[in-house]
Amino acid sequence: MRPPMKSLDDALAELLGHATPLAGGDTVATWDADGRVLQVAAISPLQVPPQDNSAMDGYALRCADVPCAGAELPVSQRIAAGSAGEPLAPGSAARIFTGAPVPAGADAIAMQEDCMALEGGAVRINAVPRPGQWIRRAGEDITMGSEVLAAGARLTPAELGLAASIGLAHLQVARRPRVALFSTGDELVMPGEVVPQAMKPGAIYNSNRFFLRAMLQRLGCEVSDFGIVPDQRDATIAALREAAEGHDLILTSGGVSVGEEDHIKPAVETLGRLDLWQIAMKPGKPFAYGRIANAHFMGLPGNPVSSFLTFAVLVRPFLLRLQGVVDVAPKTIAARADFTCAKADRRREFLRVRHNEAGGLDLFANQSSGVLTSAVWGDGVVDNPAGETIAVGDTVRFISFAELLS
Repeated sequence: MRPPMKSLDDALAELLGHATPLAGGDTVATWDADGRVLQVAAISPLQVPPQDNSAMDGYALRCADVPCAGAELPVSQRIAAGSAGEPLAPGSAARIFTGAPVPAGADAIAMQEDCMALEGGAVRINAVPRPGQWIRRAGEDITMGSEVLAAGARLTPAELGLAASIGLAHLQVARRPRVALFSTGDELVMPGEVVPQAMKPGAIYNSNRFFLRAMLQRLGCEVSDFGIVPDQRDATIAALREAAEGHDLILTSGGVSVGEEDHIKPAVETLGRLDLWQIAMKPGKPFAYGRIANAHFMGLPGNPVSSFLTFAVLVRPFLLRLQGVVDVAPKTIAARADFTCAKADRRREFLRVRHNEAGGLDLFANQSSGVLTSAVWGDGVVDNPAGETIAVGDTVRFISFAELLS
């Protein structure tokens, strides 16, 4: 009797239970921190803006000096960004530019579109100002001592700009996971080594190695490429033993079934321990997790789309958690299905889809686990629960590839 399939949620919870954040960290220049995970919270040593400043080019004034439209005021000073003006004299206006500090005594900015410069250094205010208009208050963005970025935040360009805005030239980030990557299978050939016309019967180009390496690098990993390991037990054991040295994770593609030519299971068990799961997801049923010395081991299925999606939903969150990220779940969006899926599957399905001009989702015609063109054609996947059908107009859970690949 076959063992029962493990649900994807249970498999992910079990994996994350093993994902203790890596020891150590790096101090890097804020310039170079894109994609890294913040290890220590960023606390602001100042307030932003540091003082009240103008949100517009225009004139700083007292509202009491402009009781009605058309009031004329002498211009007493000019204040540019980066300079500090004098206190505003009563009954006068100050020419001011975006970002410049608001002079003491002024309580509003009249934008220049509502003003007319007059001869003799005066200005006519053509709209009655409201107290506080077009003034950005000191500290309205960030208050001194506040936590600006939390530990575990994955740094994007916006976060880097925010860190720079409070004067942080360096950031303490998590260490990059070190990953050893290899594929198994005597049928695999590397592009460039054999031209298509010379391919032997049964041979295929190794596509998995390319997208897995790219996905690992996008997650901030340092990747050691061990290439293609022959379908031989001794060769597999030797590759695993070498990969366990100095790596946090060993990631393989193919060879995680239990056929005579699938040597991953006995090889890992020779060196460490292994849990071989049948996961109730489609595509991507076979998956393996284990340990060899201090390294985690994960074995992905060999079919390209199965490998691609099991990495996205299982390996990606595991690697993020190793770096200290707490919220590792991909964001789902409610979307409208413009297709039918009339046959319910006992496994949770990840259907390759893309947006159409009508605002709905279209389904790729061939959902086979070997059809990698579906991942290129699509914008993402519909996460369809086990046992559910889909009719045109149904609301479904959509996960973008942009979310899964970042």
